[in-house]
Amino acid sequence: MTTLGFIGAGNMGMALIKGFSTNREKSREAEIYVYDALYDKREHMRNLGFSVLESEVEIAKTCKYIVLACKPLQVAEVLDKIKEHITTETVFISLCAGITAECIRGVTDAEKNKITKVVLVMPNMPMLLGEGASALSCDESVSNTEFAFVRSVIESCGWVELIPRDKMNEVICINASSPAFIYLYAKYFIEYAEQNGINPKAALNLFAKTLIGASKMMTDSGSGIDALIEQVSSKGGTTLAGLEKFYSGGLEKVVKDACEACTKKAYELGAEK
Repeated sequence: MTTLGFIGAGNMGMALIKGFSTNREKSREAEIYVYDALYDKREHMRNLGFSVLESEVEIAKTCKYIVLACKPLQVAEVLDKIKEHITTETVFISLCAGITAECIRGVTDAEKNKITKVVLVMPNMPMLLGEGASALSCDESVSNTEFAFVRSVIESCGWVELIPRDKMNEVICINASSPAFIYLYAKYFIEYAEQNGINPKAALNLFAKTLIGASKMMTDSGSGIDALIEQVSSKGGTTLAGLEKFYSGGLEKVVKDACEACTKKAYELGAEK
């Protein structure tokens, strides 16, 4: 049976572990092992019924597929600990923002003059509910069979799109960071509702369900985004009055500035590895 090991059980690692393990059809294909540097997290995972190992080295010795779910700045230290124990069959699945395949190979390849296999993944938190939207980039060193397994792990938690390797930093703002942006956006609408005497739970439900419906309209209606905006915007109506405030307030620039800040930080994290 395939062995799948996680180094790191923080928010994103936990989301993938839980998302994959709850998909029984897929999780039967692999034995899952977990390690986290924090004792409390190891105990938490053990209490949840997962097989917990006591070091990164044990993960490397035990598992063919190794998920790097640690913090980006910890990657080099983790790889240095395990580099002597990885083989030509080891496949790294990196969830770490800003960390390229070249970063990983820079630490691991020198010891045995080999090309380390790497699949880059930029996941997002909704995979915890099986509703993730993840970007994947396949390295030429990974076989079709190996990549198919990695893709099946990620797809068990939601949607997957293949992205060129040189765009994995740029995509972070689109799917990985954007949930936080959407939550912040939603927060202000719900606060407005409460300030105007609307029950905040009712407002949250209405706004959240509207987001789901609007998302389906974008992906399934066959209409472009500009056309969808126009469909909602009756001449002289309430929607246009609100849209004018978004336009005059510089929403486009704010969004682009936020995206550029995400991308810049991703490149900085790769440089600081």
